[in-house]
Amino acid sequence: MDRPQAERVMDQALAFIDMAGHRNDVPLSPSRKVDPGWHAFILHSREYADFCHRRFGTFLHHNPLGGRRLRDGIAIERTVQAIEEMGYAVDHELWGTAAECNPPACCGDGDGC
Repeated sequence: MDRPQAERVMDQALAFIDMAGHRNDVPLSPSRKVDPGWHAFILHSREYADFCHRRFGTFLHHNPLGGRRLRDGIAIERTVQAIEEMGYAVDHELWGTAAECNPPACCGDGDGC
């Protein structure tokens, strides 16, 4: 992945993480193209933990669930809508399909996790 693409992915991953940390009331999922940005941030565990604690007062866990895959795109539609409602610009090219490792209801520590 070249630098401009990586920057787009990280931009959308940060928007997703910020939105997910504030909205655990609906099942949400990053797309296959955005999820690697979340993974990359988590690998910088201190910075990720600091970000989460500053933004949400707690750690936002990435809880991949196996099994069920998204086929209808509803979680992605909800996710994109929620990101837009938070005031972030959505890079629609990066929001095609949900990441296999993160089906609906896997963000944070809500009832679906």
